Amino acid sequence: MTFCRTAALDHIKQTTDWDIVIIGGGATGLGIAVDAASRGYRTLLLEKHDFAKGTSSKSTKLVHGGVRYLAQGNVKLVYGALRERGLIFQNAPHVSFVQSFVIPTYSLWDKWKFIIGLKLYDWMAGSLRIGKSVIRNKQEVLSMLPTLQPKGLLGGIQYFDGQFDDARLAINLAQTAAEHGATLLNYADVTNITKNKQSYVSGLSFTDRTTQQSYTISAKAVINATGVFVDDILKMDSPSHTNLVRPSQGTHIVIDKHFLGDKDALMIPKTSDGRVLFGVPWHDKVLLGTTDTPLEQHQIEPKPLEEEIDFILKTASQYLTQAPQRKDIRTIFAGLRPLAAPTKDKQSTKEISRDHKLIQSSSRMITITGGKWTTYRKMAEETVDLAVKTARLPEQPCQTKHLPIHGATSTRYEGHWQVYGDDYPRIVELMQTHPSSAEKLHPDYDFRMAEVIWACQHEMVVKLEDFLARRIRFLLLDAKASLEAAPKVAKLMAEQLGKDEQWIAAELSDYQELVETYIV
Repeated sequence: MTFCRTAALDHIKQTTDWDIVIIGGGATGLGIAVDAASRGYRTLLLEKHDFAKGTSSKSTKLVHGGVRYLAQGNVKLVYGALRERGLIFQNAPHVSFVQSFVIPTYSLWDKWKFIIGLKLYDWMAGSLRIGKSVIRNKQEVLSMLPTLQPKGLLGGIQYFDGQFDDARLAINLAQTAAEHGATLLNYADVTNITKNKQSYVSGLSFTDRTTQQSYTISAKAVINATGVFVDDILKMDSPSHTNLVRPSQGTHIVIDKHFLGDKDALMIPKTSDGRVLFGVPWHDKVLLGTTDTPLEQHQIEPKPLEEEIDFILKTASQYLTQAPQRKDIRTIFAGLRPLAAPTKDKQSTKEISRDHKLIQSSSRMITITGGKWTTYRKMAEETVDLAVKTARLPEQPCQTKHLPIHGATSTRYEGHWQVYGDDYPRIVELMQTHPSSAEKLHPDYDFRMAEVIWACQHEMVVKLEDFLARRIRFLLLDAKASLEAAPKVAKLMAEQLGKDEQWIAAELSDYQELVETYIV
């Protein structure tokens, strides 16, 4: 199966029955598609928006066991996540990287508490450990983080964790699933869950949002992997359903690297309100975040709250001598975490499970929610195992533990080209064959016109936003600069996708409206 919308729609029209249909094209859904397809099941994935449009493209960009969860005593969660971190490094080395972190210490108690905890963290990773935690003195810490506040600083702990590009891994998972025979479709809005005479789920209906054409399909197993939107699908199954998820918003700001540095990351394990704050180098910028704000409502484009922006900037000013101001923010973005709803304190996200939940409804629809990017593969394995049992499919062993993800290569390329992995030489060839495609999208950034062509031909872009926000990460790196590049990109996309001037105008209008929510 090629990774192409036209081919996907043709295959849907020709296929009367599917083994497994997945609703949701974020980290969890895409992981399930890879697992199911690699076991040989007839697999279809439907995503209402673009792949990883929601939570899965707006993470802190860390592949980690979760130091904070170890401090909370959740050893099982950390142990499993560290194992999965190692597998991501093995299976997707082109989009995952070892990242050095420094925890500054201002008391002897903190120094020994953190080093003991992080030595345990290293030990739990076993053979998949990616670095060794060490104590650093004050001079060493300041050489690693030159803008760190020196007053009262005794030294710090250096430890190692993982970093990745979330949206790029997502698109590579989609491509991997397709290469193993899965059919995937973005901008496919599920509108109805169908059931048989025994009231068991037997399929669903969806609408292709690009043409408004509707389809009804049959399926032996239907999996709801829609993150913060799982309750919307569950209410299609059972109108009396009580909400399972309580969303929590995490906001990040993006600033220039001179505020922190471009090599080592900063980790503040406990801020004034008990939250963790990261300062992480990413694509030649620095991400500062994240917040943890409980919300009553969920939406596909959550807006950062003023108090979240103030919290991040205020906390940064307590630790950095060159503290960023609002005018220094290149981009601000928020993502919603699908956390299991609390039963006690409804204003506290500390009572909410960080682990995933796997549920089978009385209708035999399967729902998976919660969890984190790092554990996507294991979550997918458990979900497919349950789907196979529920639908009585022929049992096949999981194949994903050592399955290379599309683009996987040990070769390292300079700059943002690294995330293309072994697709990069083909993009270079495109620029050599068509020199005009080597033109930059923006004078300040190394994104090229060839990447637009590549995304249109091989990465299933539908909207201007899909390319600027997720195929390349321009929107999340510099929102205003991405808007300046938008007309050039829209024109080339229209040529590649066979669209007219009206489409260009509509896309530019939509994108400008979106960018307004990413700037302060």
